[in-house]
Amino acid sequence: MHKLPRNALRGRAWKGALGAMALLAFLPACAGAAPGTGTGSANGTREPWFTRALVGMEIGPTGAQFGHSDPKDARYCADFDGRELVRRAVAARSEYLVVWVRDGDYAYHDSKLLPKAPGLGPRDPLREAVDEARRHTLPIIAYCVMQQGGHYLKAHPEWEMRGPDGQPIGRFCLNSGYLEAMKQIVAEELTYGIAGFHIDMLDQGFGPPYGCWCPACRTQFEREFGHPMPAGATWDAAWDDMLEFRYRSSERFEKALAAHIRALDPAATVDFNYHGNPPFSFEVGQRPVQHAGNGDFITGETGVWGFSALTVGLNAEFYRAAVPHQRVQVAMQRGVRMYHDQTTRPLNDMRWELITLLAHGAFATMVDKTAFDGRLDPVAYERIGAAFEEARAKRAHFGHPAVAEVGLYFSSRTRDWLARDRPNDYFQGYLGAHKALAYEHIPWGVVLDENATAASLRRFPVIIVPNAGIVSAAEAERLRQYVEEGGRLVVTGLSGCFGRRGEPLQASTLEALIGARLVRKLGTVDNWARFSSADLRGLGLSENSLRADWPFLVKGPAAVFAPTTASPIGDLMAPYRTTRQTQGMEGAEWPMSADATVGPAILSNALGRGQVLSFACSPDFAVAGEHAVVEARKLLAAAVRRLNPRPRVRITAPANVEAIVTDDPVKRTIRVHLIGYDSPPQTMPTRERPYVLPALVEDAPMFRAVVELQSPPRSAKALNPSTDLKQVGARTEVTVSDIHEVILLRY
Repeated sequence: MHKLPRNALRGRAWKGALGAMALLAFLPACAGAAPGTGTGSANGTREPWFTRALVGMEIGPTGAQFGHSDPKDARYCADFDGRELVRRAVAARSEYLVVWVRDGDYAYHDSKLLPKAPGLGPRDPLREAVDEARRHTLPIIAYCVMQQGGHYLKAHPEWEMRGPDGQPIGRFCLNSGYLEAMKQIVAEELTYGIAGFHIDMLDQGFGPPYGCWCPACRTQFEREFGHPMPAGATWDAAWDDMLEFRYRSSERFEKALAAHIRALDPAATVDFNYHGNPPFSFEVGQRPVQHAGNGDFITGETGVWGFSALTVGLNAEFYRAAVPHQRVQVAMQRGVRMYHDQTTRPLNDMRWELITLLAHGAFATMVDKTAFDGRLDPVAYERIGAAFEEARAKRAHFGHPAVAEVGLYFSSRTRDWLARDRPNDYFQGYLGAHKALAYEHIPWGVVLDENATAASLRRFPVIIVPNAGIVSAAEAERLRQYVEEGGRLVVTGLSGCFGRRGEPLQASTLEALIGARLVRKLGTVDNWARFSSADLRGLGLSENSLRADWPFLVKGPAAVFAPTTASPIGDLMAPYRTTRQTQGMEGAEWPMSADATVGPAILSNALGRGQVLSFACSPDFAVAGEHAVVEARKLLAAAVRRLNPRPRVRITAPANVEAIVTDDPVKRTIRVHLIGYDSPPQTMPTRERPYVLPALVEDAPMFRAVVELQSPPRSAKALNPSTDLKQVGARTEVTVSDIHEVILLRY
């Protein structure tokens, strides 16, 4: 296809839009005949396609993902065949197919609004896919990119974001005429009879200048807030309004586009690629809860390349906490490191990630990116098929309510106003708390400050507040009520020590719960802790776990507290500083050894019918850091166990085994999913040494685990015939030789 002049493209787009709108009269009939908009139910109504979905595929091309590709290169997508996409997906046991139909450069169908991918010629892959899918009753979802720079953005500079200096910044403004353009684009795609849309990515960028200062945004901002936009990230009251404006802009766009799609076809589903979870911060323009529930279900993504191996499950649980009333979809990829890298992972590597997502209650989409010409990798589909076959065979064991002992409290306000443009300053403590619980096999869930209630807090016997520097008076009151009614709380580091906009406070907002007065914050992070034999006994730790009277590094924020009603436990020790360091002539990046005791390490405070354990140091932050020691993790786990000595389920297993516990109250069955991650040692990286990505999982592990209930189960069974199981009273011992095992305990 020849590249059209900008004005010609614009004229063609809007004339085509009128033609597309004229077709909408037959949309309901077309949608009703579409493959898989729903499945028949007993009462004759149609159930949305995603209600029972477990595994599905997303297939799109590789070659224009970075925008500005050559519109004359007829090799691109020459073999991108919608019929073949469907056949391969069906053969791989996929239950739905997300087909790439639009990016920043092209449409991958016959569009009157957008230029078509150059290698397609007269073919229409979306039509091919829909027609072929009808034979298999396979739902077809349109993958529609809305925030990618490329030919379309270049053709419409009037819709481009502007920085504070008025210069374009290469992204679509969400308050411009682009919304109306997107409405026309999705209207055209709906005429194909698709089951719904996946909209990617509704973000506002991943770095500075953190906003849009175009005339439309300036006008709307002043109308909403009564003053001009700040000239950049000023981190004051005006910037507070600016962040709120960005959040509202994302929310308005999502809701308006979703409402438009539903008005045209009430049966069509809508989901948006979500970026409210770590590692994303305020930059992307999404809050964890505010932007999670604007579609029919929430969709996020995972992968070792961007989120680590450990946080695959955390992503799924984070999404579920953001929209407890919706289903959760998580995308993973068949490639080794990234969606478009044209590689194929080993089967066990795929199995580990897929089963992890399903065990955490998500349904999973496997992303495949074709070769440049659109061909598919046969080996990839063999492996995907094997993984999907296993998942479908185990369907009955997924999707039950989680049994979580600990709730991990996430503070979006701390993310935005204390960490600011250094989000890891907050995320590290949160991720470290999760890591400690995962390694110690303490079942956990996610609590979000935006939608936390007294009822949602009561679901968890223990709540951990990991370094949430900003805790409002309303949040503190909610936590106080939780504790007084019998809840148990763990507080770490500098939680509650900062005001609404990140300003240091003289008194922590959590002092009434902590039972101690804030004396001062330590200006160091290489802080140390030490415990006597009596301290360790009180924490339930033996000297096999932690040696008495031994200072150990707990690298992270710390403060000195003076007990009021709390009992002190252990010593918080500040680090030495050399003369050159005190003179500012030498940095303190590397930890120095322990110096004098400056206050208690832990404070134990009874409140009502509950209990609070507060760490003046930050074992959570330390666990996720580069100077982590096992003792910091054991310390955090001991705090949980002291507060909740008789959990419903107690699991012992190697640290590389993840445990997920669910309950089926109808069948009175607890399921314990055990998932072994067996990545072999990795060699030096080719760049950025020593930052090593883990090796791929090739072999299934062998491991032993013990599951203990409060009383003996009526029966204990392992799903895999190869697993050796022995039950002794309330204790079930297993030896597993696979990536995944499910222990079924009837009570």
